Amino acid sequence: MIIEKGIPILTLSDLCNHITTTEKILLPPEHKLGSRLVCPEYSKSAHEVKTYPLPPSERIFALCWNIGSANAAEPEQTSSALRTTLCPAPEHFCYQLHFASGEKTQLHTHDYIELAYVVEGEFRQRILGRDIVFSKGDLCLIDKNCLHQDYLLKKPAIVLFLGIANDIFSEIMDETVATQKIISFLQSALLKQKDLQQYLHFRPNADAAPAKELEQCLCLLLDELYHGRIGSHYICKGLLLRIFRIISTKYDFSLSKEQRKTMNWIIFGEISDYIKRHYATVTIQELVREFHFQEDYFNRIIKNKTGLTYSDYVQQIRLEHAEHMLISSTRSVEEITELVGYKNQGYFYKIFKEKYGTTPSRYRKKG
Repeated sequence: MIIEKGIPILTLSDLCNHITTTEKILLPPEHKLGSRLVCPEYSKSAHEVKTYPLPPSERIFALCWNIGSANAAEPEQTSSALRTTLCPAPEHFCYQLHFASGEKTQLHTHDYIELAYVVEGEFRQRILGRDIVFSKGDLCLIDKNCLHQDYLLKKPAIVLFLGIANDIFSEIMDETVATQKIISFLQSALLKQKDLQQYLHFRPNADAAPAKELEQCLCLLLDELYHGRIGSHYICKGLLLRIFRIISTKYDFSLSKEQRKTMNWIIFGEISDYIKRHYATVTIQELVREFHFQEDYFNRIIKNKTGLTYSDYVQQIRLEHAEHMLISSTRSVEEITELVGYKNQGYFYKIFKEKYGTTPSRYRKKG
């Protein structure tokens, strides 16, 4: 739980409301920072390039938009207000923009990576000429050269934008984690294939646990960025790594058919490599803990790629190792039985004979 002036902040929504309150230093409407926080459309033909707004030492920033009625006592009015802030900042502040519903921001690109998360309500963007509606809990990861603009709508909404400097994004992609190949694939799909998509739309699936875990990580990250405590740089990087791991392994996202095929092969490769490294002791529950998929997912993907069930696939790998040991070592059959993960020697003899047509002892003599 995060505590602000003795008041518990229970959710990401609470924290966003807290940091965008007009009780903070309220910047005047004409303040030069205003157009950096939210820039209403001023030209149908021009587009801006938004540069990274902080010094190189600050490699992640958060921009929070809190959209609501300009006057809570008159919810039917046409004018709405957007309260926004950016952190880290030397002083906590709030900027407020009044707008007519349906306005858009100026068409723009960034020279950094943007990850947008819809905390409350709905959020609409026009990306590469296409209107996309993001619902509560959705995320959008946008390439640094992707042309887009945001709709300013009357309905209440809270949107959290994370600006990620290119160097820390590359570092996160290079981290040695179980899902490195998966995340690297996302990087390739997003950043290197310029003729394909330049953004990815992530949606939570039916399992509520990942969405809750993601919100907790985002809440902790925003709190660290807002307060800028000692060691925040390391904490923020770790939290951002965890956020990318969650959305890349537990969220649904749009890819082309060919990209989806590639993604499935990469996931299977990660699972298969893990099984081969831990073949003697691996269990499906262990895979669930390591990769955060449901049990039936492992059966489905292994069956799809090999034609075997999970149990048959593990058994095949164990028997292949047993065969290799019989031929290349002087270990006893009893010892090999245990080394490849079987406690019952009679069962091992049975499945070995079914696969190789003879007993382990006779197979060794033949070899």
